[in-house]
Amino acid sequence: MNDSRITSIQRAERLLAVGNRTPGGVLLAPLVPLAHLYGLAMRARAALYAQGLLRQQALPCRVISVGNLTVGGTGKTPVVIALAAALRDRGRKVGVVSRGYKRRSGMSILEISDGRTVRGHPEDSGDEPFLIAQRCPGVPVAVGADRPLVGRYLLDGFGVDTLVLDDGFQHLALRRDVDILVLDAGAPFGNGYLLPRGRLREPLSAMERASAVLVTRASQAQRLDELKATVRAVAPAVPIWITDFAPSAVVQVGGSAAVEPSALKGERVLAVSGIGNPESFRRLLAAAGATVADHCVFPDHHAYSEDDLGRIRRSAELVGVDRIVTTEKDAVKLAQLDEVKNRKVAMWAVRIDLRWIEGREEWERMVLQG
Repeated sequence: MNDSRITSIQRAERLLAVGNRTPGGVLLAPLVPLAHLYGLAMRARAALYAQGLLRQQALPCRVISVGNLTVGGTGKTPVVIALAAALRDRGRKVGVVSRGYKRRSGMSILEISDGRTVRGHPEDSGDEPFLIAQRCPGVPVAVGADRPLVGRYLLDGFGVDTLVLDDGFQHLALRRDVDILVLDAGAPFGNGYLLPRGRLREPLSAMERASAVLVTRASQAQRLDELKATVRAVAPAVPIWITDFAPSAVVQVGGSAAVEPSALKGERVLAVSGIGNPESFRRLLAAAGATVADHCVFPDHHAYSEDDLGRIRRSAELVGVDRIVTTEKDAVKLAQLDEVKNRKVAMWAVRIDLRWIEGREEWERMVLQG
């Protein structure tokens, strides 16, 4: 990498760090040396794979990875759902491989769906793979820490010809044909710092590995042009695709009823979320015309309990709402609670789909037709 490129990356990292500073920055300052060491380790690891000193495993099928640079919610799961469904609709035999983050089951391979039936409990499989299985009928989904092993399971058991690797950008042990890097336009690089000081899982220079950068939540971006300029400065050869999320339905949690997103317009709602970017959900509801009277925020991947449901019910009664609304990811877990199953607590989930703004033709050519 030449000196001008290094300068561009450093300038971008400083700019993003300044633009996203948090009030707790002074308290987190002792973590800066650890973040520096972490960055060195991640750069060294990527270099070892690039030079062939660490071996990548190849599977006898097409592999498309969808991943991100930060911890927390970037909107990766809706991208995986859109990708798997589009490939299926074009006649591909698709399977989805995921690690199953924060799953309860320790099985080396856990089959969530055979393409016909979604099995088990979201706490065992992880909420995101469970949601992917629900949203993608006809697509087998399995989880496990050893992604090549899980991929072979889907190859042998279902004869898939295309594997979608969920959260695969850092999983360099498995060779892939297409590497899609998802960035949230609202907070693309967290606070600009690497773990554990910030949310970055890798230095910005890792963007050069991507086949394409897919930007989500474009409508929530304050500096979209600046984000695009940063990506071009760091990875000038990597195409940038711009997308947003649009509500497609509001569905009853644990039931089959559904209404149009327009039903939210003018309603007073209680928002419930346990996702990496809760503010994005509040903004989505506001954009749909709802008034968010209160927001019950839980940790990302939260395991809901009856006590949590009691807190939600009390909040709804206190502020007075027309509807309790949650995310699809939270809904798969809330639907397991007895009071939701028995309709004693009525909850609704906003189903979202990917909406293209820029780059759809290139996506179809590179990803769907390749």
